[in-house]
Amino acid sequence: MARNKYPEETVKKILDVAQELFMTKGYERTTMADIVDNLGGLTKGAVYHHFKSKEEIFEAMFERINAPVVEKIERVAADPGLTGLEKLRAFDRISAASGAAEMWRAVSPASDPVKNARLLAQEYADALQTARTYIEPAIREGVADGSMQVEYPREAAEVILLLANLWMVPLFHPAESEDEYYRRAEVLLRVAHALGVDLLDPGQADA
Repeated sequence: MARNKYPEETVKKILDVAQELFMTKGYERTTMADIVDNLGGLTKGAVYHHFKSKEEIFEAMFERINAPVVEKIERVAADPGLTGLEKLRAFDRISAASGAAEMWRAVSPASDPVKNARLLAQEYADALQTARTYIEPAIREGVADGSMQVEYPREAAEVILLLANLWMVPLFHPAESEDEYYRRAEVLLRVAHALGVDLLDPGQADA
């Protein structure tokens, strides 16, 4: 069997088709067969050579969509002119403007964590990785520069990210109303404050 000389193009095509299907049909109603059928002659074997499941395709698609957000966060993290607290607040603004919540609503995976255990596990792992890669270092910088007083930087970073990525985002724990969502946001801010991290900009508090 001939080797694929352009695997990057094949992966891009698979992700392009899957993204269109996920965004129009929804995650639950899209099957691997749907993805293969819309690839214009690409075989089922070629798809499974790169991705073993629909979950793997979704994870790769989300990583691709989120790449510009990661780039912005990395630029902020490397900025020597910002305090640790300013970096955290910038991370929060970048994440809020990313459009991820709208993407999740369009894709609308089932909110049952047992049914979508793999997605939940991936979100959990990603939250912890992000906490240790970006949030914890920023908190430690904040402690060093005096912009924060946090006794346990790693644990504070993990708690904040787990709440923000698993509890706030309506993937596995949908809010019943907009008011409930804003109550969760207020609780998240209070928890972060209790840990020594004031995520809310003074200007936002006055708005």
